[in-house]
Amino acid sequence: MGLRFRKPLRLGPVTLHVTQRGLSSWSIKLGPWSWNSRHRRQRVNLPGPWHWTGRRSRKDNRGS
Repeated sequence: MGLRFRKPLRLGPVTLHVTQRGLSSWSIKLGPWSWNSRHRRQRVNLPGPWHWTGRRSRKDNRGS
């Protein structure tokens, strides 16, 4: 395993995640809610050390 490059570029509420191969994913954060395109996961920050994470399976996206 060698040395790897990773850089997040923040443009307001949108973050672009760039690696050596180019754009790997993007995410959006609005207040306590955030969503990541790579994992298709949403997250809500709750008071204290708590958070809630939800994830849609690919079956949900097909409508079956």
